[in-house]
Amino acid sequence: MDADAARLRELGYEQELDRRLGGLGNVVVGFATTSPVVGLYAVVLIGTLVAGPAWVWVLPVALLGQCLLLAVYSELAAEFPITGGAYQWTRRLMGPAYGWFTGWVAVCAYAAANTTIAYLGAPWALTLLDVAPTPGRLVLTGVALALLCALAGAGGIGLMRWVLGVGVTAEVVALVGIGLVLLLVFRDQEFSLLGGTLDAEVASGGSVFAALLAALAVSGWVFIGFDACVGSSEETRGAARRVPRSVWLVVLAVAAIVLLNAVATALAHPDPAAVVRGEDIDPVTTAVVDAFGSWSTKPFALLVLGAFVSCGIAAQALTARTMYSIARDGVLPGSRLLRRVSGNGTPIGATIVTTVLACAGLLLALESAAIGSIVIFGTAAIYAAFLLIATAALVARLRGSWRPAGHVQLGRLGTVVNALAVVWLAFELVNIAWPREVLAPVGAPFYQVWAAPLLLAAITVSGLAYLLIAKPHRALAASTVAVGEAAGV
Repeated sequence: MDADAARLRELGYEQELDRRLGGLGNVVVGFATTSPVVGLYAVVLIGTLVAGPAWVWVLPVALLGQCLLLAVYSELAAEFPITGGAYQWTRRLMGPAYGWFTGWVAVCAYAAANTTIAYLGAPWALTLLDVAPTPGRLVLTGVALALLCALAGAGGIGLMRWVLGVGVTAEVVALVGIGLVLLLVFRDQEFSLLGGTLDAEVASGGSVFAALLAALAVSGWVFIGFDACVGSSEETRGAARRVPRSVWLVVLAVAAIVLLNAVATALAHPDPAAVVRGEDIDPVTTAVVDAFGSWSTKPFALLVLGAFVSCGIAAQALTARTMYSIARDGVLPGSRLLRRVSGNGTPIGATIVTTVLACAGLLLALESAAIGSIVIFGTAAIYAAFLLIATAALVARLRGSWRPAGHVQLGRLGTVVNALAVVWLAFELVNIAWPREVLAPVGAPFYQVWAAPLLLAAITVSGLAYLLIAKPHRALAASTVAVGEAAGV
């Protein structure tokens, strides 16, 4: 038995998944999920609408906050190199009930993200086909993309690594090239533009601070997805050392590319004020096509679609592996199916369920307000899972029940960093979930404006109800390993 399988056995499980990823493969999976292209399209328009070109200055703030979380993740991933960190880490740190609930929140968040990725990728496929988007066509195209992602994931980690490698390479080369060319050759605006809001704060009651807070909430969307590195821990050789490095490489690389392209597209845009007025709903494409010419429309659409497909493949894989990790303890409905592993080492049962949930969620796209609610909820729920993980680590430190024993240890500084991470995540969760009409379409119903808090309340109530009725934590209590024993101390 190799060292990875031996460590996994110490943590209570046998090696079932196909451990074929190296360090670069783990980075590729995380990078594809975090995807700078998907991040750009999620934030550039809304950030500019709420705070004007000055919104780019909140990106470093969001990055710094997430780096606090990465420090905590690094210690946990080094000590517990196991798939399904949200569940597996917290049940060891805070007990089975807390761990199950954190896993539940994470699964709900990831499931919403799968629907969001497929829905946002659908218009780009229709653009390539010269088909006008309608709600029905968006749903059918989104379902086709979700099924395509599922087929790539079901083919095994080797096939997935190859497909994602091609997609990520194209994304990095194209984005870095486009960003540099826009900035150095096709810059139409002065750098002073980035210090102004172009009166975008009017939508936030005239307060620049409120506008920047809204932009910070939007910027939080960029720095998620890196937990896919943890999701593939049991498929990564030397995971205890490689995964902690991967999460840092992924986030810092994505941050650099997003910052470059956010600044470049703002300065290359022919009329930034039109974006603030809501007259240009696709400022990134406008800047690219205005600079390179109309011939670039289709190639650029292909690049964006490829990034969404890569992101969808990796995000579905993360969801499936999180379900599998929880289900092998027999504490989810349908655990027998969810824990099933195919001959190529893929959690095939969880992959099927993940795809079905993504396609079912896409039916909400027949009603724009409903799908908008899912998009808003997904990010808030992911930050809720982050907060639950960081809180568990901090409480365990303060109790003295967890002292990091992996090769990544922050020592006394760890408690301070962990506490700051909890403060940041609590603030950003409230900031993201805060009901703002400025972040909703004009005339949106109240439930879309309040989507994040309402749906967070729904998954909290449903999760607690399952804990009270089914009592999965009782089954876990008998098998939960003490933190010291799990660490091999």
